[in-house]
Amino acid sequence: MAAAPRPDVGGGQRVDPIPIPLALEEIITTGIRQRLPDPASARFGRMLAGERTLSGRKEVVVCGFVNGKNPSGSYGGDQAFIAKIYPDSGSSFELVAMGDASETRHIVGSTCSAAGLPISESNPKTSP
Repeated sequence: MAAAPRPDVGGGQRVDPIPIPLALEEIITTGIRQRLPDPASARFGRMLAGERTLSGRKEVVVCGFVNGKNPSGSYGGDQAFIAKIYPDSGSSFELVAMGDASETRHIVGSTCSAAGLPISESNPKTSP
């Protein structure tokens, strides 16, 4: 899945970092798995989350890495992602960007860092 040239995670507004409780982790992993060719194969790496309120709407921004099997059945490598969860809207999930191309990883990394969630591009491998 290709990333937009500049993922919008709130106009550069920083988030307040939060721990990822089990309920939030379940929303994140379910939302990401739905976008993978083999959802059951997903292996999640580092994830960071933060919350903020924009225009009166609370949102949780999540940045992280996932590795899953591609259609040919082999692991394709880490994909960086940015997602938003809206707790006041039934914890709805929105995938902002996800991909493994170096440009996508750079955009996700720099966007997450600007929001206050510095995920490392040298993420430990998430393969089994």
